[in-house]
Amino acid sequence: MNRNIKTILITGGAGFIGSNFIPYFLEKHPNCRIVNLDLLTYAGSLENLREVENHPRYRFVHGDIRNRELVESVFEEHDIEGVIHFAAESHVDNSIKNPGVFVETNVNGTFTLLDVAYRRWMEKPFVYKERFRNPEPGTRNPELPRFHHISTDEVYGTLSDDPDDLFREDTPYAPNSPYSASKAGSDMLVRSYVETYGMNCVVTNCSNNYGPKQHDEKLIPTIIRKALAGEPIPIYGDGKNVRDWLYVLDHCKGIDLVYHTGRKGETYNIGGRNERTNLQIVDAICAILDEKVPPQANKHPTSYKSLVTFVEDRAGHDRRYAIDATKIETELGWKADENFETGIVKTVEWYLRKYRE
Repeated sequence: MNRNIKTILITGGAGFIGSNFIPYFLEKHPNCRIVNLDLLTYAGSLENLREVENHPRYRFVHGDIRNRELVESVFEEHDIEGVIHFAAESHVDNSIKNPGVFVETNVNGTFTLLDVAYRRWMEKPFVYKERFRNPEPGTRNPELPRFHHISTDEVYGTLSDDPDDLFREDTPYAPNSPYSASKAGSDMLVRSYVETYGMNCVVTNCSNNYGPKQHDEKLIPTIIRKALAGEPIPIYGDGKNVRDWLYVLDHCKGIDLVYHTGRKGETYNIGGRNERTNLQIVDAICAILDEKVPPQANKHPTSYKSLVTFVEDRAGHDRRYAIDATKIETELGWKADENFETGIVKTVEWYLRKYRE
């Protein structure tokens, strides 16, 4: 093995954000090798990673992050020196129907990864093994191994309608769904390994991502897919729930930045500063579709907006999320390259290619 190349474990890399992150990371960091550990549940697909499947610095391992024996063997076989942990059950509706799966994967899975990493990298609390503290000259990147946990803004609960009311890194946790509660639990586990063991960890909490490769069940792909099929476009409640939308590649750039330059033990919120109601989202997408795939060509007499159908609201549906990204912007120099108007056009064009193949 080339000792000048650091091997990083990516969990859940066949999912939406992970499959956008891996090609970006491999291209940007020629001194890094990636091992992607993914169970390939319904939300993950190797089709998302066709562009890197034969890459010399990429390796896929099929498996469950809760399987301690497997995780230990991956760390040992590949000499893992960093973890970027995407793997999670993430769909709120599914967490309402089957919360136990979310606790198992998001809490127990994160614990397994943390604990294996701790025992692999550290001699005892606050003491990393000699090979990481004093590497042989010219053979190893001198940074200590790092564990980067990817979380969500949903752990903070919901906000008022006041535009100055934003999620900040010191906002108290108040999760309202089994999904967000399980992510809050995993965040707290990461914190505990920093405080108790001195482990080199960081956490990022992101706003709603959108872009290529997102699963069909999510809001934006659902709007596009239903519109093209001429089916009702379901919108929860009154459609006025507000989310802060972040283009997935901008998120990937933020993760990369925090992983390499964020301060140990810190949390960084990554948000796009693009608040939109669900109604504004569906209106924007339908307007783009009206132009690119005129309704009459798809057997619709009017705008795709006529397909919007309001359905019973989701249980415990948070009213508004919005992130204050000042910390990552000022400390690390991150800035979103896409605004919603540019990002949503790129997104719709990608799904048009997918759904019309």
